Amino acid sequence: MRQGTDLTSGPIYATLLAFALPTLGSSVLQSANGSIDAVWVGRLLGENALAATTNGNLIMFLLTAFVFGFGMASTILIGQAVGRRDIAAAREVVGTAVGTFAPLAILISVAGWFLAPQVLALLGTGPEIAPLARGFLRVTFFAMPAILLQTMLMMALRGTGDAVTPLIFMGLAVILDVVLNPVFILGMGPAPRMGIGGSAFAMAVANYVSLIAMVGYLYLRRNPLRLAGPDLRLLIPAPAVLRLMLSKGLPMGLQMVVVSSAMLTMISLVNREGVDTTAAFGATQQLWTYVQMPAMALGAAVSAMAAQNIGAGRWDRVSQITRAGIVFNFLLTGGLVLVLLVADRAALGLFLGAESPAIAIGQHIGRLATWGFVAFGVSMVLFGTIRANGQVLWPLIILTVSLYPVRLGVALGLRDRLGVDALWLSFPAAMVATMLMATVLYLHGGWRKLHVMADLDGHTAEAASVTTEAGPPTSPRNPALPPARDPAE
Repeated sequence: MRQGTDLTSGPIYATLLAFALPTLGSSVLQSANGSIDAVWVGRLLGENALAATTNGNLIMFLLTAFVFGFGMASTILIGQAVGRRDIAAAREVVGTAVGTFAPLAILISVAGWFLAPQVLALLGTGPEIAPLARGFLRVTFFAMPAILLQTMLMMALRGTGDAVTPLIFMGLAVILDVVLNPVFILGMGPAPRMGIGGSAFAMAVANYVSLIAMVGYLYLRRNPLRLAGPDLRLLIPAPAVLRLMLSKGLPMGLQMVVVSSAMLTMISLVNREGVDTTAAFGATQQLWTYVQMPAMALGAAVSAMAAQNIGAGRWDRVSQITRAGIVFNFLLTGGLVLVLLVADRAALGLFLGAESPAIAIGQHIGRLATWGFVAFGVSMVLFGTIRANGQVLWPLIILTVSLYPVRLGVALGLRDRLGVDALWLSFPAAMVATMLMATVLYLHGGWRKLHVMADLDGHTAEAASVTTEAGPPTSPRNPALPPARDPAE
């Protein structure tokens, strides 16, 4: 584990790959953890218990999506600060993030515990699973402070160029969760028998232990982002930094909400096609979760790496980082798509019975739609670069247009002509549309001219900009930084 990596020098392809792979590993661990937990609950407690966990998982996803946006904002701001060797600004971002979201997470946890019945009623939870869902949801709310703060800190560390430490402590949380699930569900040894609540309690214990261990490690290794002594005052949120995080984080959090709501809309259309089609689509979705992971990891890695280089005034490297991300996307995402198309029957058989009629439907869905994730990956890389300089609104607009007018337009508009295939073709249609609009934004969007670090300096934009057309002035906190010019301009 390391203090962070200087992403502003060295070979771009090797550095990007070394940064993206641990990020990808964290995503794989998270998804595998959810799948294994579902197996424990389903096998040990039955289908009603498994259905009851859906509500808690939905709430957890929505809250994590909310924090994800602000975590990405901290990644960008910390990345730019580290790039220009301004550790004081990076600590200011960490202090404001933790000082804001720690009390908020605790408040959400306490309120959620008492309001769990009302939340379940709002979600329309059936009476047969409501008691189970209530127990699971309450313990899930108890776990939320650890989950949200751990997510925030891991994304902050990635801003410094350290993707290995988050991977290791994510691994610790996953191992503990997987091992403790049956212990607390069944009451093994001295542990109490908690039933479905035991699954959520295992998640809580795992994440609190992982969070405490990670914070202890950061202080033990004297990580540059740690707050100690006089720096503890930075836990009082700085209004200028908080405004900046809100303005950048809210659109990124909303993107996950838009993506989720659009998928719920598509599921409602798929459900009309019968049980076999719904089962086939559900299994295909499980496979798509893994297919899109390299693209998501590359987008996050490109964003952190580009942010450091923008902060350092190394615009000459930003375009190269973007190209490297696109190349790796074609290799990794494209390779996964090819493997899945060749081995689609075996892959679908992991979720469906070997003789299920849904397998043939799933194969058909995959052949029509899975290739679109290559275009999706290009979009994630381009958005990662654009967000690295603080342009977050246009990616939200583009995704909204692609997922609603484009995807729904194809799904509904071509339904009479193509039948159910219109649903499957709407996925790659939306992904290609996103890629085309993202390309236009990257080439002509003016995102290079933003002044995202101005508020962190407490100076005017003229004094603090690190991203103007003419290149950055010397940093107010680091006069040694040279001016640079973006060759794309």
